[in-house]
Amino acid sequence: MCSARFSFNLETTATDCGARVGTFHTAHGSVTTPVFMPVATHAAIRSQDSAAMRELGAQVLLANTYHLLLRPGAEVFRKLGGIHRFMNWDRPVLTDSGGFQIFSLSRALQMSEEGAEFRSYVNGDRVLLTPERSIEMQRAIGSDIMMVLDQCIPSTSSHQDALAALELTFRWAKRSLAARADSAQALFGIVQGACYEDLRRQSAAQITSLPFDGYAIGGLAVGESKSEREDMCEYTLQFLPRDKPRYLMGVGTPADLLEAVKRGVDMFDCILPTALGGQGVCYTSRGKIDLRRGTYRLADEPLDALCQCSTCKSYSRAYLHHLSKTGEFLCAQLVGVHNFTFYLTLMAQMRRAISAGTFMQFYAQNRETLLLRDLDNPSTPPKRSRANNRHALTLGDYEVVTHEQGWGAIRQKSSGEVMHSVIQPQLEAERLYLEQSGFRDLVRQAEKEELVLWDVGLGAATNAMSVVHAYEELSKEGVSLRPVKIVSFEQDLDSLRLALLHPGLFKQLCHQAPHCLLKAKHWQCSKGPLSWELLEGDFLQRLEQAAPPQIIFYDPFSYKTDSVLWNRACFGRILACCAKRSALLFTYSTSTAVRSAMLAAGFFVGRGVGTGPKDETTVALSEAACRERPDIELLEQKWLERWERSDAKTPPGLSAAEKESFGAVVRGHKQFKVLC
Repeated sequence: MCSARFSFNLETTATDCGARVGTFHTAHGSVTTPVFMPVATHAAIRSQDSAAMRELGAQVLLANTYHLLLRPGAEVFRKLGGIHRFMNWDRPVLTDSGGFQIFSLSRALQMSEEGAEFRSYVNGDRVLLTPERSIEMQRAIGSDIMMVLDQCIPSTSSHQDALAALELTFRWAKRSLAARADSAQALFGIVQGACYEDLRRQSAAQITSLPFDGYAIGGLAVGESKSEREDMCEYTLQFLPRDKPRYLMGVGTPADLLEAVKRGVDMFDCILPTALGGQGVCYTSRGKIDLRRGTYRLADEPLDALCQCSTCKSYSRAYLHHLSKTGEFLCAQLVGVHNFTFYLTLMAQMRRAISAGTFMQFYAQNRETLLLRDLDNPSTPPKRSRANNRHALTLGDYEVVTHEQGWGAIRQKSSGEVMHSVIQPQLEAERLYLEQSGFRDLVRQAEKEELVLWDVGLGAATNAMSVVHAYEELSKEGVSLRPVKIVSFEQDLDSLRLALLHPGLFKQLCHQAPHCLLKAKHWQCSKGPLSWELLEGDFLQRLEQAAPPQIIFYDPFSYKTDSVLWNRACFGRILACCAKRSALLFTYSTSTAVRSAMLAAGFFVGRGVGTGPKDETTVALSEAACRERPDIELLEQKWLERWERSDAKTPPGLSAAEKESFGAVVRGHKQFKVLC
């Protein structure tokens, strides 16, 4: 049964593509689609207030249930009359259920049929978010449109994992509908299925069989390429009802919006206008501009001569450049105003073109324009060889892939694997490796011996550069720091060479260190006793040549691609190199076979923090480190029981006798005896 206070009218559909104009009606006003929804995650638009968003013409805002559940909580909304009164916003609000945030931000996540249990980033409490509790919270918030709780996984997940996620999403969707009861708030279902056409078709059939007020396409913009996202969006849309709104979640750039509107999407949200605004980056009629560039220091012209926003009317590029370079908050506010104006104006232009029957002309005129970068002050590219000029985005077995939010990653063409594929590489390096290892605290222990850190799988140097940047930041405190030696292992340096050709996409590499490392295989920091050396070649032939490590960032490609680096023999040699000292190994893999290989090699094995959509990662500890890091949650008896039932509990290729011997070592590990 549709909500009595929500309805959708489809008014115009283009005859030569899927673009359409419609209107949905809510208790807090009507919204004309296609529409872009600015993101007010915590019931606030970053750098803007509600009055500014009304003046800019925002029709509807998006808030996040996950964050608002943790702070301020349901009681505040119930007592103060809901989110509209709370944030002084009298127009419609959509609340995301928090599904993506659970899997991208939560620590110590435990998934079950009941819901997702995670640890609050506010106070560390354990929180169980079920479909029913998500709806209960959204009812307390009082949003006009609620979203069902879904299981979000990377779009690059296996067919088996994607199938399991969409089946759970369907069961949760039915529970969400039941939990809505008699609420007048609209409720949208979410289609999952990663990048598999059969699963998208199956999920769409399941979700559209339920009486939702609208339907969202979820599970995109989380690892796939731009073309894959566009193809999967177009494929999925054909299975969604024409008489209900269609919402593409978390997308995207202006060019992404144009492509999706052409295919028939009605609703969008994305953090880019504010995220880029805070960095001094904006979209203009002359292309995407980075105001931090020195070329704007004396630029007296407005940001965009064709824009009528208050920023473009009142301030020069030189002033905005000054604000961006000094880190003034006003930069985020002023550039944010312009970016929102650009987005909302683009949506209004598309609505007018669809209504006038000229959308495909508008599409043809703007398709390439929206991808431009700074026509007036193009960057001067570094000198390259002819070969590199012909293949600027490829080198050897590697190619650059660009995320919709502007950062780059490196993909190995032969395997298809992407380094740091889902969230920004610097963020993953910080959370998974730097923060979890306690690097900053260890470095402040100036009286200790040299800290040796192994970086296994240098790749595009993201993990190692996170150490360099952190160390140099600490050096500014003016205190003595512990000597640190980074030892990076890499067999194929083309990935780093390629990334260094694109500093705009790999900003973590804007430093002399990686250039020196490539040239001399060594770099010495001038700001403190930090050195970085490169051991080029096969890791298994070089590891015994390195100084014994206390910390290991273990980031080679997966078992499928680099199987010899994930077996018992390799981990045994690594542990032997640690020379019975306290040592910790951090890695992204949670494979049962990998964890059992670590155990069989003699490591203690625990759960690491989640990163991106991964609910957890893995930490391997020497026995000495196990005593020093009681905060790391070791695998328990329940894991061992699941391992016993697993089809992948031993490495492939073992004989029956070898499997039995391997299994006996794992079962007899001290870790489980202590836990028992």
